[in-house]
Amino acid sequence: MSQYPVHFKFPGRLVMVGFGSIGQGVLPLILRHIALPPERITIVTAEDLGQQEAAEYGVKFIINPLTQENYRQVLEPLVGKGDFLLNLSVDVSSIALVKLAHEKGALYLDTCIEPWPGGYTDPNVPPSLRSNYALREQMLEVRDAQKGGPTAVITHGANPGLVSHFVKQALLNIAADTSVDAGNPKTREEWAALAAKLAVKVIHIAERDTQVANTPKKVNEFVNTWSVDGFVSEGCQPAELGWGTHEKELPPQGRRHEFGRQSAIYLMQPGAGTRVRTWTPKAGHFHGFLITHGESISISDYLSHREGDKVVYRPTVHYAYHPCDDAVMSVYEFAGRNWRLQDHKRILNQEILSGGIDELGVLLAGHKKNAYWYGSQLSIDEARKLCPHNTATSLQVCVAALSGMIWAMENPNRGVVEPDELDFRRALEICMPYLGPVVGAYGDWTPLFDRNRLFEENLDKTDPWQFKNVIV
Repeated sequence: MSQYPVHFKFPGRLVMVGFGSIGQGVLPLILRHIALPPERITIVTAEDLGQQEAAEYGVKFIINPLTQENYRQVLEPLVGKGDFLLNLSVDVSSIALVKLAHEKGALYLDTCIEPWPGGYTDPNVPPSLRSNYALREQMLEVRDAQKGGPTAVITHGANPGLVSHFVKQALLNIAADTSVDAGNPKTREEWAALAAKLAVKVIHIAERDTQVANTPKKVNEFVNTWSVDGFVSEGCQPAELGWGTHEKELPPQGRRHEFGRQSAIYLMQPGAGTRVRTWTPKAGHFHGFLITHGESISISDYLSHREGDKVVYRPTVHYAYHPCDDAVMSVYEFAGRNWRLQDHKRILNQEILSGGIDELGVLLAGHKKNAYWYGSQLSIDEARKLCPHNTATSLQVCVAALSGMIWAMENPNRGVVEPDELDFRRALEICMPYLGPVVGAYGDWTPLFDRNRLFEENLDKTDPWQFKNVIV
């Protein structure tokens, strides 16, 4: 890309909370595509990671860990009416920052709903209340109480975020390929009706990361291609999934929530200890971790088709994540330590060898053509050419965060919004130049493929897409 389009001329200030791998990767994208001089950008972060990069770009860098006690004191002088609060942190409450941004008249974006420390893992809190489902319900209560105001885009990275836009494009593609008149869906009800019409039973956010480093994981080290703390936090939460109307029975560890919209269930076990079967075009079939993510809940809720007050259709939606091989070994060691984090952490970047990709997309299955995957097959080599300070994994997140920021600037008075409520075409327009090959592929794979080879399993052969066939 020899010339970079400037999508918006932003007159306010930008405050970035957190400057890990995603913060470092998104900063050059912001400076390319948003007319915003570096002297109007301030980074507030807990560590000195990325300090040299910030200095190279001429961006103010403040090391001051935000806590429940000091966050207002630190941020209030930096954020005012017409500014933008970009939250890329861990262990800083998203709800607290959304409320602060609303009070100050500032725009806001985060890539997941974070609680204060302990919110994911406090054993004194029931698992249902440590879930992303509960965090989302709390955030939607804030949305309803605020009744509009400055736009706050929540959970808009690659996933959650970009994958919600992939789902909409995939639905249109399947409709076109099966001679179904999709019309021009715009509302929640119209998208849900289309998914029901196509008979999509399940949606996997199916991701396989094949990036490899020149220095392998060491004992007592957690290695990953993006935030170790972020991955560990969500991996320790209960496994969660949007629960479809076609499902016949809860899994043995499955539990329903006693509050909220009832679009999802959770398992009495951590996501990093739960595996599911899935498929992507390049990797084929594999086992991924059922890590809880906001999109599992918001997509299933968004695509719930109702007749009156009754939900007559809803797909099962969940993440199926196979991280890079060193991260898989890190998770196994982490689990063996009874979920206590290793003493050393390493986020891979420059040491990643040529050739690996992050294949991230959505698998829509159960329809007339069985299964359809749509998504990005970005390689580490292309990611490095496209934008500095990025891997294939981080760039997919960073450009999605950028697209959400631009949408918020273009639509500044929409209140709290989820990815499913954004204009998916605008988001994809901004993201596409940074996603490498974006492909759609049909496959004949089902979770029943090559089963009963070693032992007789209790399978539901009348419906391949029952969750009991998917979970390992």
